[in-house]
Amino acid sequence: MINTFYNQQDQLFVGVDCIIFGLCEGSLKLLLIKRDFEPHKGEWSLMGGFVRQNESVDNAARRVLKNLTGLDGIYMNQVNTFGDVNRDPGDRVVSVAYCALLNMHEIDNCALQKYNATWVDYNEIPRLCMDHNLMIEHAINKIRHRMRTEPLAFRLLPQRFTLTQLQNLYETLLDTKIDKRNFRRRALENSCIVSTNYIDKENSRRGARLYEYHSERLELLSFKI
Repeated sequence: MINTFYNQQDQLFVGVDCIIFGLCEGSLKLLLIKRDFEPHKGEWSLMGGFVRQNESVDNAARRVLKNLTGLDGIYMNQVNTFGDVNRDPGDRVVSVAYCALLNMHEIDNCALQKYNATWVDYNEIPRLCMDHNLMIEHAINKIRHRMRTEPLAFRLLPQRFTLTQLQNLYETLLDTKIDKRNFRRRALENSCIVSTNYIDKENSRRGARLYEYHSERLELLSFKI
């Protein structure tokens, strides 16, 4: 039975929107959908949904991520709450935005096709409906702040990566150029980055050394570059 203590108060919807980042061939990507429903049918947007009566806001975001990617346990972090009165022409909707980082190679492509979802280069993000571009701006700013003290970049990289891939990702996320020699020196000072016997012969003419990220190394928590 639903209590009616607040039945005299205004009613509104609570939604979640997911800002999903991935990495492909050294380029940062964002997962967007082309809406086949109103409002804003035919326009680009983030993937979202409404919070159900029997779930928390976090669980609603996990459900949306699972439906779109087919993956469980994706790293996600709450970005901000967006509640301008007229932000959604469909009704009065307050949306909680979440940022998610994942390895693109693990995703369920059938799920992407089902929701008409496409990976778009971060530097080529189109105009999205409602306030979704603002959500992305908030998300990337939060990532830039957190990745200076947390190993967020490794959630986007494949299991084995080159130091060039790692530096390119940091430069993209932080929107700044980093001195190559200094970056490599500081990266290799961290025991969480471990050299392997594998060589990247596909993306490097000379054959670049591949490294792995070892999450069990405790000093990883203070990883900075």
